[in-house]
Amino acid sequence: MLRQNTLLFLVVALFAGFGQAQDPIYSQFFAAPLQLNPAFTGNTEGPHIALNYRNQWSSFVNSAQAYETYSVSYSQFSRRLNSGFGLMVLSDDAGQGLIKTNRVGGFFAYRLQMTRDNFLKHGVEGSLLQTRLAWEKLIFGDQIDRINGIRSPGGSVIPTEEIAPDNLSKAVFDVSTGFLIYSKNFYGGVALKHLNTPNEALLDVNQNLNAGLPLRLSIHGGGQITLVEGNIRRQGSLISPYVLFISHVDFGQINAGAYASFGLVYGGLWYRHANTNPDAAILLVGVRKDFFRIGYSFDLPVNPNLSLGDSGGTHEVSVIFNFERPNSVDYNDCFKLFR
Repeated sequence: MLRQNTLLFLVVALFAGFGQAQDPIYSQFFAAPLQLNPAFTGNTEGPHIALNYRNQWSSFVNSAQAYETYSVSYSQFSRRLNSGFGLMVLSDDAGQGLIKTNRVGGFFAYRLQMTRDNFLKHGVEGSLLQTRLAWEKLIFGDQIDRINGIRSPGGSVIPTEEIAPDNLSKAVFDVSTGFLIYSKNFYGGVALKHLNTPNEALLDVNQNLNAGLPLRLSIHGGGQITLVEGNIRRQGSLISPYVLFISHVDFGQINAGAYASFGLVYGGLWYRHANTNPDAAILLVGVRKDFFRIGYSFDLPVNPNLSLGDSGGTHEVSVIFNFERPNSVDYNDCFKLFR
């Protein structure tokens, strides 16, 4: 148990040292559209509120909270200004509080109608990003006794001679942008996060490595096949196939699958491929009623060569409040998946 906990601390400590930790990416990216692309800001004319929770690798090193991400977002479209406005608060917790990253961001998107049925949206995000390292949670080699572990015979924690850095917390400003082109049946988009490559590194292990948080590129597209027309009071039926590609530093992934909604019930099945390795099959189930919907998804690992052992998979929950008017407009787009 001690060895496993020490491994977890060392893994996340390396991320803090080099400042190259990956962005949190929700499996239910369509339930957290602002995190995917700021151009999704303002998909509804009524207030749209999304609450998201992700528990990644739930059994990694016997920890039920190895990597957790929480977020809440608000967005709304103004027809008078032809623009969308949004806010998001996100917290990413690695190693049970060892490294915690908090983000508070503002979003804006402008819509341009190119033809009768084709639109272009450009979105921007400005966020304050704050990272903190809990030095007291780290365990170093000089604290481990071969017989007693990290505690002395008297029960107290063995002290370390390692010296804590001067700064255990850092705040930076982060800028992102994105574009969407869409019609009633199809959409495609691209997003670039960390345009200003902010340096969030806490430990100056090697100054040559602290070049800032690298750009994250997202390319995504999909469609909407309407089976039964519906509105805010009477849910219709539809199928939405989609594909998502993300590249960040040496990490890359492709998600491909489909979302389906039949009245009060919806679900989805898709596959995620990371770099050159199979990663996970993702299953989604949920229910929706009027302005409320809740969904649960599970990432089932499919990589036979996992070096981290049994990760336990990843659990994710989304809760959406869509406060559209009862007689809402008939949107000329294919974003029912994101509402």
